[in-house]
Amino acid sequence: MSQIHQQASLPGCPSCEEPLEPGDLFCGACGYDLSAVPTPPGDRPTVAITVPAQGAGAAAAGGPVEWPPASVTDSADVPAPTHRPADLPGVDSGGKPLPTAEGTAVRYDEPDAPEAAPQGGPDSASGDFELAAPDPRTAEHATAGGVAVGAKICVACRSGRVDTDGYCENCGHAQPRERDHMEQELGSVAAVSDRGLRHHRNEDAFAVSTTALPDGSPAVVAIVCDGVSSASRPDEASAAAASAANEALLESLPRGTHPQQAMHEAILAASEAVNALAQEPGQALEHDQHRHQNAPACTLVGAIMASGLLVVGWVGDSRVYWVPADRAHASARLTEDDSWAAQMVAAGLMNEAEAYADERAHAITGWLGADAYELEPHTASFKPDRSGLVVVCTDGLWNYAEGADEMAAAVPPDAYERPLHGAQVLVGHALDGGGHDNVTVALLPFAVTAPGAGSA
Repeated sequence: MSQIHQQASLPGCPSCEEPLEPGDLFCGACGYDLSAVPTPPGDRPTVAITVPAQGAGAAAAGGPVEWPPASVTDSADVPAPTHRPADLPGVDSGGKPLPTAEGTAVRYDEPDAPEAAPQGGPDSASGDFELAAPDPRTAEHATAGGVAVGAKICVACRSGRVDTDGYCENCGHAQPRERDHMEQELGSVAAVSDRGLRHHRNEDAFAVSTTALPDGSPAVVAIVCDGVSSASRPDEASAAAASAANEALLESLPRGTHPQQAMHEAILAASEAVNALAQEPGQALEHDQHRHQNAPACTLVGAIMASGLLVVGWVGDSRVYWVPADRAHASARLTEDDSWAAQMVAAGLMNEAEAYADERAHAITGWLGADAYELEPHTASFKPDRSGLVVVCTDGLWNYAEGADEMAAAVPPDAYERPLHGAQVLVGHALDGGGHDNVTVALLPFAVTAPGAGSA
């Protein structure tokens, strides 16, 4: 997407990126102590580039769901038929096989690209589909300084009250937002999202849910979205997309819609929700008239587990990985990035090493947003023959575990039995690697019953 940005002539605060004056010992915006922090390397937020391109029946009552095959059409209509190999890989929504080799396409994190300035309060764009981690600002008892019971207490000085603008009245420190760190566990699916160590807010969002198919069997859903930092209100875009996609799936799956068709429709619903943000009045950033206003935008990736099928869908460069429970078997990446590097490799114009060394390698060519030229949802369906773990994540994680084997090595051995703990470990892996981006991951253990198991 197009950008207009003027570089600050002075270094920025390593916490909130506010420009600094010579001799500053503390940041005037957030109160960050500058004396003990070395100048960080240049951050590289999400950038999208513009590349011009151009219901199913209900199951019989009491019996298993018998989905009709999806029609063979292009991705602008309905998904391709379900691919049912003995094992991975599958096909995309255009009927083309997914690559079996480990892909390395990544999103462009341009050093000079700005994050869009935040709007609204700390809870702006937070959805009811996310559970925030315990808020350290809330005190259960009155403090010695006389702060009222239940008031939010500063995480820095632990004595001052936090005002309605999110700053400590005692020391002036800006306080963490609700979305800075979120965790949710729902049955066998769990997700964790964290702001990371460099961004001033969390522009990722997720939704996890469970529902029942018409035959009563369970369906598990995970949606992960990554706001495009160079666009306006990326945090709102990711929240709107995750919520809309999740709601669409919870409506269509119980009706008996084929999961691959349901995923396709959910991506369309998410796109409409993000497009609607661009039409809302009164959203100009009055405090920064020099920043170019791009339409809100985000990427999306999701997974559905239902009746032995694993269905994935995506637009952008967030990914899904498959990690077998038995690590003796090979892991795989199940999605193919919408990125400049991936296009160059697919077209045979560059090899992987050349494409990923290029400064444009991290540029995404597909996203949800009103300024996207054409929406092309990708979906793929798999029928694994063994149990494994489905990893749904943003590039804030896979930048530190890019290949399928690298991701499998980062997943703790007990993640299949403890998905929330596994997601926490993976977020920690990204933070230990530098935490230059927001990081979000959802884990879905996929169980396959061995033949004859449970028989008399």
